[in-house]
Amino acid sequence: MGKQNLDNTIRNEYIKTIIDFFSDTMNVDALRTSASEIAIPVVDAEGTEKFVLIKVSVPRGSRDGKGGYEPYDGYQAADDYKVECADKRRNRR
Repeated sequence: MGKQNLDNTIRNEYIKTIIDFFSDTMNVDALRTSASEIAIPVVDAEGTEKFVLIKVSVPRGSRDGKGGYEPYDGYQAADDYKVECADKRRNRR
């Protein structure tokens, strides 16, 4: 099985898990709107109907300049995001 098929299989398994969770546990419609997205109808504090959109992807990573990719590191991305948020908080003071 090729890399793209392996990634699609992972994505589809997680999309199914998310849909099942919202449908079965939360009793909410979870609508598959594309190969990688789920829309969930919600109502805001003023009673306006809206949607929450959940996107599921298996990222390749960043290009390495040699025709391939540096593997995506979710732990590093989370650390980078924490630093970015802390920087924004510091700059608002």
